[in-house]
Amino acid sequence: MAHMEPGIGSDDLVTGEAVALQLPAATLGVRVASGLIDIVIELVVLVGAMLTAVALTAGSDEALSAAATVVASVGALVVLPTTLETLSRGKSVGKWALGLRTVRDDAGPIGFRHALIRSLVALVEIWIMSGVPALLSGLVSSRGKRLGDYAAGTYVVRDRFRLVIPMPVGMPIHLQHWAAGADIGALPDGLALAVRQFLARAATLTPPARARVGDQLARQVMAHAAPAPPPGTHPEYLLAAVLAERRSRDAARLARESILRQRLLGRRDIPPV
Repeated sequence: MAHMEPGIGSDDLVTGEAVALQLPAATLGVRVASGLIDIVIELVVLVGAMLTAVALTAGSDEALSAAATVVASVGALVVLPTTLETLSRGKSVGKWALGLRTVRDDAGPIGFRHALIRSLVALVEIWIMSGVPALLSGLVSSRGKRLGDYAAGTYVVRDRFRLVIPMPVGMPIHLQHWAAGADIGALPDGLALAVRQFLARAATLTPPARARVGDQLARQVMAHAAPAPPPGTHPEYLLAAVLAERRSRDAARLARESILRQRLLGRRDIPPV
């Protein structure tokens, strides 16, 4: 296996959310199109909220009318997008329409804090400054980040993409003897997926995040394996050894089952599974 360095992380990466590790960053053009859809929707909501506020405060003093206008604006431009992205774990209407999702920098799902920061910064960079800072930031960022993404620690990924089957993980030579004699049970599907995706994308993650998830995944994997690997084994080598050994054992099991079926059916033209 290629040389690995420490790191990656988030609790959610060991669940189905780990799929986000495989998603490429959205291009600036798609993000602009998604943003325009959201802007149109928020404008419609804003106009409706303003008209409602005017109707409700008709005949009242100017202070009450001004307060109602502020509440309507905050509701349409901050509360609405924050609520949508929090409940959908990173999707607005525009992102849903174009197959995008906002994730954290470590590829995990965003929460309320991330969505709120993005909405507050958007109030300035998109609504007050007509989106110019967001466009310039997206042009210079390798991930197409706007200022709100930098402030919240997020970026936008493509949620719909062509599946690419990764190359199998290789067995680290120095752990081959340990893996062959270890009792390694079948890993839960979510954990196995998280480990594969982590090893495939570890080099693209920040060192602190990569270290956190590597250690976390190693602890979870060791709940399904015994005895412990040699002292000082790097978590990423451990993960690679477990995956490679499980693949080898599963392949041997499938081959034995195929031979058994051929014997029982008296046929030799049945291809292995």
